[in-house]
Amino acid sequence: MEKNGNNRKLRVCVATCNRADYSKLAPIMFGIKMEPEFFELDVVVLGSHLIDDYGNTYRMIEQDDFDINTRLHTIVRGEDEAAMVESVGLALVKLPDVLNRLKPDIMIVHGDRFDALALATSAALMNIRILHIEGGEVSGTIDDSIRHAITKLAHYHVCCTRSAEQHLISMCEDHDRILLAGCPSYDKLLSAKNKDYMSIIRMWLGDDVKSKDYIVALQHPVTTDIKHSIKMFELTLDALISFNKRTLVLFPNIDAGSKEMVRVMRKKGIEHHPNFRAVKHVPFDQFIQLVAHAGCMIGNSSCGVREVGAFGTPVINLGTRQIGRETGENVLHVRDADTQDKILQALHLQFGKQYPCSKIYGDGNAVPRILKFLKSIDLQEPLQKKFCFPPVKENISQDIDHILETLSALAVDLGGTNLRVAIVSMKGEIVKKYTQFIPKTYEERINLILQMCVEAAAEAVKLNCRILGVGISTGGRVNPREGIVLHSTKLIQEWNSVDLRTPLSDTLHLPVWVDNDGNCAALAERKFGQGKGLENFVTLITGTGIGGGIIHQHELIHGSSFCAAELGHLVVSLDGPDCSCGSHGCIEAYASGMALQREAKKLHDEDLLLVEGMSVLKDEAVSAVHLIQAAKLGNAKAQSILRTAGTALGLGVVNILHTINPSLVILSGVLASHYIHIVKDVIRQQALSSVQDVDVVVSDLVDPALLGAASMVLDYTTRRIC
Repeated sequence: MEKNGNNRKLRVCVATCNRADYSKLAPIMFGIKMEPEFFELDVVVLGSHLIDDYGNTYRMIEQDDFDINTRLHTIVRGEDEAAMVESVGLALVKLPDVLNRLKPDIMIVHGDRFDALALATSAALMNIRILHIEGGEVSGTIDDSIRHAITKLAHYHVCCTRSAEQHLISMCEDHDRILLAGCPSYDKLLSAKNKDYMSIIRMWLGDDVKSKDYIVALQHPVTTDIKHSIKMFELTLDALISFNKRTLVLFPNIDAGSKEMVRVMRKKGIEHHPNFRAVKHVPFDQFIQLVAHAGCMIGNSSCGVREVGAFGTPVINLGTRQIGRETGENVLHVRDADTQDKILQALHLQFGKQYPCSKIYGDGNAVPRILKFLKSIDLQEPLQKKFCFPPVKENISQDIDHILETLSALAVDLGGTNLRVAIVSMKGEIVKKYTQFIPKTYEERINLILQMCVEAAAEAVKLNCRILGVGISTGGRVNPREGIVLHSTKLIQEWNSVDLRTPLSDTLHLPVWVDNDGNCAALAERKFGQGKGLENFVTLITGTGIGGGIIHQHELIHGSSFCAAELGHLVVSLDGPDCSCGSHGCIEAYASGMALQREAKKLHDEDLLLVEGMSVLKDEAVSAVHLIQAAKLGNAKAQSILRTAGTALGLGVVNILHTINPSLVILSGVLASHYIHIVKDVIRQQALSSVQDVDVVVSDLVDPALLGAASMVLDYTTRRIC
């Protein structure tokens, strides 16, 4: 075991009460089952799982090849408030014998149902540690009170969102016993949509139904206002009948009021209506496919505001049952309705739309985090819960550094020679870096980018890094709003009108930012380098080519056609050498690595490059490195070429000072240190006196392109988080 203070396996009891909580618990159960060297799993089934009217859903647990240790019939029929109370009482009577027999080290309890309250109460009174899944969330009806009551009984907490984590801290729960893991069901959701789905749609809705041309409806009673929730259900069915689309209607749960809702369905003839299919239960794997490809989902189930967002399916959330839940932009709320008109209008607004996939509730890596958390539980620690006082503000100030360290970005640098992918922390530390030679064709290049990013994202989970998004730095002119490379440099072939955002976002289920490498270098300096805190500065990259980025009033300047800061193509001589852009006399034609390589080859061809202490191997290509080496060893012609290149760059900087008037110029890239003194000399000789005091410095960042790509992610996401 890792840290639990025992030499024996951890005995885990998972208790499931209904189809909804099993969809969240099943991924954890599979994970536990896959590690028999660490865990023993006991499964207890109770509640509506064992009732025929609700589909006898215990069978799906058996079909998943789990051994059910105990079946407890705990539901008192009646589907009213009194029956719910009696069901809790019956469970409390039966559970002690089960727990005495199983003697688990820890019990995993999910959510906010009345059955779960009975489980948590029994375990707490019998000194069994409780791990509560999905605590800290806010919704409507009695579920809120039950959820928070279970939180106070539980010893450990696995929450799905940062807001839920903060709510738990506000409730004085021990931060060290809270894990922000994401929703376990997302581990299955985010890998599900590409599977064969048409056969599932046809099985449940008919052979003539097409993807995105049907509705899934799932509505439950609101136990704190049963009469009103039944009226809302009536209006919903009226609106669906009028809307005239094929609809899959799932029966409500077993809460008080469900019997009346079923009567409404039958009164309106839903079970026999040609446009409706009414079912008690759909297996979760199939339900995922149905909502992923629906034209719309309607009702008041938490599934609508949580899981369905992973697919961008439009959702209409009715009434107050989920009030307070965090939702993506795919959810349209209808809080109240006196007639069907408002619901019908919402259907017209939402049906058939496709929204961006939302990852509010998870990133698909919850289960590995939960298993690691379970392994870390020390059974030798005192069982007595500790509540953390004073209240939340002090706790947050103590813990924010730790929180920020775990947040990371996936950075991609697409250069002329190499493709680099890195995991970059909030503090600008490169946690891990991957490098490959860049393929020559578009298809090979895209496939390699996807492959490297998928591998890095998987590795990030093992390194305890939560990836917030992907930032891409690439050569050429980029439309950052759309994530498209409009035109590339000659160094990267087949790289015009390339959409980088869509394939990466679809594969990783993460937001993606794309920008030019010069702009990324400026962003890196703004966040991590010498531009930090400055309102206006310019970055010049001296490498294979010459690029740059402009920060004005703390913001990056892109220009009307995304062509701002092409500083390498400032013309400094009307009769200068040809440039790769098609013009001549550009800074890049003098001072880039390509330009120095061109001059080095000329000297070498004339036997004027090599001096004592130098050699070039037979098969070795002459490069800018040889020119710089020759200059250092006293080669006058090499020194003259470097001086000319530095002067051209210096004249470009003078033009920048006169045009933009920044407070700082940062030279970045491998050639920066060779040019800095010449550039400063040119400024002293050529610049107006009013700008001669502007400092020119060499960047101290090792990987500005990667850090800049990461900063696009970290700057945007931390504005929303911190």
